[in-house]
Amino acid sequence: MTGTARDSRDNRGEWQPRIITSPAIFDWPPRPLAALKWLFGYPGYLLPWIGFLMLIPLVTWFFLTPDLATMKTFEFDWIATVFFRNVGLLVLVAGGFHFRFYIQKAQGTRYKYNENWPGKHRRFLFGHQTRDNIFWSIVSGCTVWTAYEVVSYWLFANGHIGYLNWEQHPVYFVLLYLAINPLRTIHFYLTHRLLHWQPLYRAAHYLHHKNVNIGPWSGLSMHPVEHLIYFTGVLFHWVLLAHPLHAIFHLQHAGLMAPYGHTGFENLVIKGDRKLPGSSDYFHYLHHRYFECNYGAIDVPLDKWFGTFHDGSAKAHEAMQKMRQQVHG
Repeated sequence: MTGTARDSRDNRGEWQPRIITSPAIFDWPPRPLAALKWLFGYPGYLLPWIGFLMLIPLVTWFFLTPDLATMKTFEFDWIATVFFRNVGLLVLVAGGFHFRFYIQKAQGTRYKYNENWPGKHRRFLFGHQTRDNIFWSIVSGCTVWTAYEVVSYWLFANGHIGYLNWEQHPVYFVLLYLAINPLRTIHFYLTHRLLHWQPLYRAAHYLHHKNVNIGPWSGLSMHPVEHLIYFTGVLFHWVLLAHPLHAIFHLQHAGLMAPYGHTGFENLVIKGDRKLPGSSDYFHYLHHRYFECNYGAIDVPLDKWFGTFHDGSAKAHEAMQKMRQQVHG
């Protein structure tokens, strides 16, 4: 999380927590101490959320995944195990955030970007945003996620792609594991820009953008065509020398960071004034709010480098309004 604290609501009731700035690691001239603080500080790049996410694939691989030797042939039993495990993980993360923020309403609208609550609307399947989002997230999202994971296991098990032995290459193993977050960020930016190409937007991405006032289940609520594109990041590990653990992490990063990034709340209040900061992605919330900006993530500031950056300021909003007028007339 980066930026200057602001903690205010505008005249539309939109909560504006901060002005977003690029991570110190990309500053020039370099600022080594600031970069280290961003990498290892709290809150920062790794803590609390990315560091926690990095632990989930370890538990998944060692305790919740069938033996690789059994996955040399496609069989219903182990494929079903992987599917229902992924559904369980998604329900735990998206459902957990939804229960806390939207069912219990444990902190009301405190730290909520949009002070309104999602609910019934005819533009959504079943006439309700949350039901629509759950349907697309599980029926399409978990199915496509699992399909990529199942094929990855089959490729590893049959030796069709390189298998990285962590004992022989421990440094490379760890570095590749650490590289998955920036790889995911770059992939997400590129595919997201593709999805905003008008033919693909009208065919698929429009469904995700029905969610202007986002919630945890909005994150993976996408058209099947978008899911097919969204999870293609795992293909890195079909080409690079990798271990199935890297493929699991890449897919879980895509599947579980989506609900985290769409909670709609900047902070999770634990008790009183104690809070877990950065419980959502304000950078991405601005994309849902304004559409033509912030296609990636601030960890790798491609939007800033390619001129699609919105920092949450009134000045940035005015600049975007002018750009829209020039483009659309």
